[in-house]
Amino acid sequence: MDKEIVDVLVIGAGPSGCVSSAFLKKNNINVKVVEKTLFPRLVVGESLIPRVMDHFDEAGLFPALDKMGFEKKLGARFMRGDEVCIFDFSDKFGEGWDWTWQVPRADFDNTLAQEVINKGVDLEFETEVVGIEFNGTDSITTVKNKDGKTKEIHAKFVIDSSGYGRVLPRLLDLEKPSKLSPHSAIFAHVKDINREEGVEGTLISFDIIETEVWLWVIPFSDGNTSIGIVGPTDYIDKLSENGDTTEALRKAISLSDYYVKRFGEVDFLFEPRHLKDYSCSVKKLFGHGFALTGNASEFLDPVFSSGMAFATESGMLAAKLALRQLKGETIDWQKEYSDYILYGVNVFTTYVKEWYTGNLQELFFHQPENPDVKRKICAVLAGYVWDKKNPFVRIHDSAVKNLADFIKLEKLEQQ
Repeated sequence: MDKEIVDVLVIGAGPSGCVSSAFLKKNNINVKVVEKTLFPRLVVGESLIPRVMDHFDEAGLFPALDKMGFEKKLGARFMRGDEVCIFDFSDKFGEGWDWTWQVPRADFDNTLAQEVINKGVDLEFETEVVGIEFNGTDSITTVKNKDGKTKEIHAKFVIDSSGYGRVLPRLLDLEKPSKLSPHSAIFAHVKDINREEGVEGTLISFDIIETEVWLWVIPFSDGNTSIGIVGPTDYIDKLSENGDTTEALRKAISLSDYYVKRFGEVDFLFEPRHLKDYSCSVKKLFGHGFALTGNASEFLDPVFSSGMAFATESGMLAAKLALRQLKGETIDWQKEYSDYILYGVNVFTTYVKEWYTGNLQELFFHQPENPDVKRKICAVLAGYVWDKKNPFVRIHDSAVKNLADFIKLEKLEQQ
């Protein structure tokens, strides 16, 4: 069997894997990336948040992405009937980027991968990991290419950025159920022929159908738009009795008084995809000789577009710690990696849970707005969930609920 020897093996060429490998290559590490699929390929997660820009910039990937002219995302709009709440990333608590992108992921991820290759990273598409053995921090990973030929990759460290493929969690029995209740989504792209001119036509929006059911609308710079429905799995399943995703998404669009005119009669560019019970978790984020990043570790919910932010945050941090370890440092992976990443995960988990209880929606749509509260929540939605100077980060487990309870009590007293 053929054999390759590298310093770091990265599994997966999505945003997390590209950030990891670009950073390592920049620091003269012999890094190899294997990717099961062939790019470009369709994937969900088209709305980014500002925190990801820090990572693309640090990895040297920002210029190539910026040249693509992706739609700029300056904030987000949440709607509930006649109520509207707009968050502006330039008006948030603390420092950080005040914009990001809305992207067709096939083009976005392909641009990332090609730029990584341009930087000299050995990236091998259509190559699947079929087995792995560890001897301390050293590993031997068996991979198989599209022709069925296998080889061994010997590495001093492995970063699993395999996303929904969740390679190491499957091979090492690290899977565990998510703490979040089961939700599912159905989405597709349309040629947005009824798009309005100006800001309205480009604004990402979340239209709340019911407390736990919402429609996303993500316009792209190429004239297409992503549209999807999210809700409890049993609700999504009932949108079509025979599981017809086209019928289900059509019915979902018809439930939106605001968007039915824009999208009700528009053809889907592909058969709508069904993402069932998408939340997932793992028993641990690292082990001797490996780290899990992005969706290979935790995926929460698409409501606040946190997926890629965690992917690039964990991808960059794993690469930095692996680099230090390769240089002979002793790394406390529990403290420096797992505890850090899980703090941010726990903050966003609170916000996802409180979204579905309705408490966060209570804050979003409360009038008159409290500008200070809104700026602090906006910083969370921008992905700055490690900034403990922000009380809505530091005491996330109580801040939203307590304020929502106060608003509800105030309403009762006014009746």
